[in-house]
Amino acid sequence: MHAVTAIHPVCAPHKFEVTCSSCNLREMCLPAGLCPEELERIENVVYARRRVKRGDSVFTAGSAFSAVYAIRSGFFKSSLLDREGREQVTGFFMGGELLGMDGIGGSYNGTAIALEDSEVCVLPYALIEEMSRDIPALQRQLHAVLAREIVRDHGVMMLLGSMRAEERLAAFLSNLSKRFVRRGYSQSDFHLRMTREEIGSYLGLKLETVSRLFSQFQKDGLIAVEQKHVRILDIAGLEKVLGAAR
Repeated sequence: MHAVTAIHPVCAPHKFEVTCSSCNLREMCLPAGLCPEELERIENVVYARRRVKRGDSVFTAGSAFSAVYAIRSGFFKSSLLDREGREQVTGFFMGGELLGMDGIGGSYNGTAIALEDSEVCVLPYALIEEMSRDIPALQRQLHAVLAREIVRDHGVMMLLGSMRAEERLAAFLSNLSKRFVRRGYSQSDFHLRMTREEIGSYLGLKLETVSRLFSQFQKDGLIAVEQKHVRILDIAGLEKVLGAAR
């Protein structure tokens, strides 16, 4: 990995033991069909790898935008504070996904907090823009990521605007299942890194409602729950809950 001369304010550079070309999340972050020369240039965009302890933030709402962050390992939530200082969770992110795309306009819209000890790759946006001019595939990948963010936002609006409480939780679990599958994990057996209170904040539901729905889904044979460990027993049944009012 070649060194990058610019110094990023949030972390000190260190030599990578793993490059993008050997990373098991390469297909999630990089466009397909790159020639070796293009891949080498893109690897130089990754300025540093930063470890983030559970509870620490990668960036905070309102801070100046400088980079996007590819999650190499771990799990994050994005959140805002309302006028009363209460947290509103706006999203959850896992390995292979990008944090900070909402800051492209000039400042980060929310705060990104690690829900477990995690690691991110720092990608200075100025370098991404510069390289995108020479590598069209990278520009298309950037547009695709932005499109996914827009779709994600629209999905949240649908959750909060038109779905009943049980549909919201079913949609949440179904979405997590599909995202885990994309990363090569089980679609039906996973550990929830977020609390039920955080799930409720994201879905616009009270903690008591989330707890009641988990119990109801378990009673109905849709899932099995042991603390934060969830097994989806009936994926088709979850989808049926989603389609009940359509």
